Amino acid sequence: MGKLGTAYLSSEGKYSSFSYHGNVIRFMTSPRLVRYTKVTNWDNGYIEVIARYDDRDEEEYIDLVPILKNLCIEPDEFLKPIKKVEVSYA
Repeated sequence: MGKLGTAYLSSEGKYSSFSYHGNVIRFMTSPRLVRYTKVTNWDNGYIEVIARYDDRDEEEYIDLVPILKNLCIEPDEFLKPIKKVEVSYA
């Protein structure tokens, strides 16, 4: 389940996964994405991450708030306990 207060970001195929405390949210991403390599900033639902695309690294930005709203999840309630995000691949 991971460390309390820490969420995890990963990808597989054309989907990314954001998981925290047993909840997993999957969303589509670029099919060119190989993997996330490092989270550089977490700001209450907004993630800045370094992503590996084919043969180069790029800075990527993920806004979870609209994704959560589309899933009928209250963003403030879901995101409040998350203090940091780490990249994690099994």
